Amino acid sequence: MTDKFEKEPADATPPVSKEASASASAASVAPEAIKAVPVRHWGRYVSAVIVLALVGLLVNAFATADKIQWSAVGDYVFDDTVLKGAGRTLLISVLAMILGVVLGVILAVMRLSKNPVTSWVAWAYIWFFRGTPVYVQLLLWFNLALIFPMLNLGPIYKDEMVDVMTPFMAALLGLGLNEAAYMAEICRAGLLAVDEGQTEASHALGMSQAKTLRRIVIPQAMRVIVPPTGNEFINMLKTSSLVYAVTYNELLRATSTIGSTSYAVMEMLFVACIWYLVMTSVFSVFQFYLERRYARGTSRSLPATPFQKVKANMLSLSNWRR
Repeated sequence: MTDKFEKEPADATPPVSKEASASASAASVAPEAIKAVPVRHWGRYVSAVIVLALVGLLVNAFATADKIQWSAVGDYVFDDTVLKGAGRTLLISVLAMILGVVLGVILAVMRLSKNPVTSWVAWAYIWFFRGTPVYVQLLLWFNLALIFPMLNLGPIYKDEMVDVMTPFMAALLGLGLNEAAYMAEICRAGLLAVDEGQTEASHALGMSQAKTLRRIVIPQAMRVIVPPTGNEFINMLKTSSLVYAVTYNELLRATSTIGSTSYAVMEMLFVACIWYLVMTSVFSVFQFYLERRYARGTSRSLPATPFQKVKANMLSLSNWRR
């Protein structure tokens, strides 16, 4: 006896209906590419044109001023006296800033100390130097011989104060000690910005107070301290012009001396401004990359560098033209 129905092979494909075949062919067709059109910010373009026009008018007013001898600016911008003055400005600014930062950190730690004496001394220092003009402080240091004619450190050093308090020393102490008061508040703000849990966790791991401050607290506080510190240094470059009062021959004094003899006073001021802008620009670049370095611990994406910003703008412009 034979079977009435023949068995189908195991690998036979099931029959496909017409509707399923049509839907499968439709799904196999690639979707049409989406053409994204960037949003046009017409207000930005109009405002940029207006600002550029105003800047052009301002530059034209300076360039066409009949009473300004622009050739004198080019003649004296690399003059030896000017270059030496710029070097002295840079030197006194860097040294005064180093002195201010070191004393500022010490004063900030003293201010946060649980010892009432050290805390009060730090507060009094900050109160005095922030409450008196820098110009007055410079003159006080320069005329310190009126109060202390001799500097007597026992067997270590002894000399007349007039010989010790040179214009350079008076400028360094006047700028550095004044800057320390401001840096103390900046450092204190940075230290207070670190969460107390960080200190508690480090103590739980067995770290000492000094090691916790050096390895845990200060690195985290730097992201708060660096921006205002960079701002203070740039301000120091300009504030150093006040040492003119103690006869320290910095940039502004050098250009003023040339201007008084060459009758190009305004032109020499422009020369001084050029060098101040150059020094400020260079240190602004350092400040940017320093801030970017200390932002790694808190920001998921670091701020774009100037090169990356230019590249992004160029890509945006090319996409807009398409």
